[in-house]
Amino acid sequence: MWTADEIAQLCYEHYRSRLPKQGKPEPNREWTLLAAVVKIKPAADQACGGTNRRAQVTKEVVSMGTGTKCIGQSKMRKSGDILNDSHAEVIARRSFQRYLLHQLHLAAALKEDSIFVPGTQRGLWKLRPDLLFVFFSSHTPCGDASIIPMLEFEDQPCCPVHRDWANNPSVEASGDLEDPEDKKKCEDLGSPVAKKMRHEPGIPDSVAHHQSFGHQESGPVPPSVSGSHLTAEELAAVTGMAPSGAKVVDVHRTGAKCVPGEAGDSGKPGAAYHQVGLLRVKPGRGDRTCSLSCSDKLARWNVLGCQGALLMHLLEEPIYLSAVVIGRCPYSQEAMQRALTGRCRNVSALPKGFGVQEVKIEQSGFLFEQSRCAVQAKRADGPGRLVPCGAAISWSAVPEQPLDVTTNGFPQGTTKKAIRCLQARSRISKVELFRSFQRLLSSISEDKWPDSLRTRKLETYHEYKEAASAYQEAWSVLRKQAFGSWIRNPPDYHQFK
Repeated sequence: MWTADEIAQLCYEHYRSRLPKQGKPEPNREWTLLAAVVKIKPAADQACGGTNRRAQVTKEVVSMGTGTKCIGQSKMRKSGDILNDSHAEVIARRSFQRYLLHQLHLAAALKEDSIFVPGTQRGLWKLRPDLLFVFFSSHTPCGDASIIPMLEFEDQPCCPVHRDWANNPSVEASGDLEDPEDKKKCEDLGSPVAKKMRHEPGIPDSVAHHQSFGHQESGPVPPSVSGSHLTAEELAAVTGMAPSGAKVVDVHRTGAKCVPGEAGDSGKPGAAYHQVGLLRVKPGRGDRTCSLSCSDKLARWNVLGCQGALLMHLLEEPIYLSAVVIGRCPYSQEAMQRALTGRCRNVSALPKGFGVQEVKIEQSGFLFEQSRCAVQAKRADGPGRLVPCGAAISWSAVPEQPLDVTTNGFPQGTTKKAIRCLQARSRISKVELFRSFQRLLSSISEDKWPDSLRTRKLETYHEYKEAASAYQEAWSVLRKQAFGSWIRNPPDYHQFK
């Protein structure tokens, strides 16, 4: 139906051709991360029966995001007009919500080209049964999915991070697996790895570049670990991720810190440095953030859906991702499955329509041309320091103003004096998505509203979110059974109208 490489190539081409130069990394000096949502639809003949040959589908990027940053707790605003988290995965998901709002507008106007069809209950819609969505990220999500064993014999596609990165308070909130300060160069340019990395980004090598240890043959003998002094639990975290007899010498580190209330990392040398399976917050520069890691957020979306609480008022079922595709980078199939689905596998008693999804997880062999390692390989020993791009780009498949470029949570170029103006709001900020939702409701006659919006008068963003009872019940179950330490913003950050 589709392959991981096809998804990656589609997203990279969309990035090159549809996103402007504004907001993209400065050549040979900056890098960024990319994420997108791709709509998969069977071709017309396949939808009507088709043949036994390989199913033909149409693939369309419906949302895209770039970015590596998030703001600190002190910069959060109660007006909902700032983007707290601008990591690519989060930007792509918020851009996807904007796309879903537009599609609901089409459905409410009875346009046939909407992805939604009427549900069985008044005022509710459901996704067309022949459609599915694939999530793409050019890099392994920050947090738990990034804690990947490194084997002694590996030909690393990207340089591992410093041992002290996770404890460095000046780390940029990039969520990347590598040292953002670039204090450690990638391998010697004469090495096989550097030669491999100098190939044109986007061209897969014939060599095995995946770190997908689960795809390799693995016997019952656990890997021998030297210098780590692992406990049984810690050994279990890496056992099975390596071929039989391979020596696990360390793990890729994540800069995401354990949330208060979680057990915390051991900090031991080698493979036992991190405790796996924990909730983590993205690091900030000095100022701690309240943004959970992208691994945690993807795991949450895999149970609650990508639509959020507001849109559940109008949907009969959550909008789930059918698959997650990761670009070429340090990668472990087991770590991805543990982070995205394993931690929630035993969650039960969810309300009707909600469930833990068995999302398909794959890796592409294609490298994002503006990833840190691709840029590092191109620039060789160029002058200056390689830094993460400060801007984030949002793109949605909507007819009006599909693009949004932000820096520090506000549209690029916003001055301090202009912050309170309407123009100083990202189109995917909480308040602007709320405005879009309100405009959608105003286009529908009240007698066609769903029951959740008819029982009492709702005014604030918080009231609308809390009134989505099935979603809130599912979120409560998920917190109680899997994510009890999840950091929630105080209600006064959601009181805007």
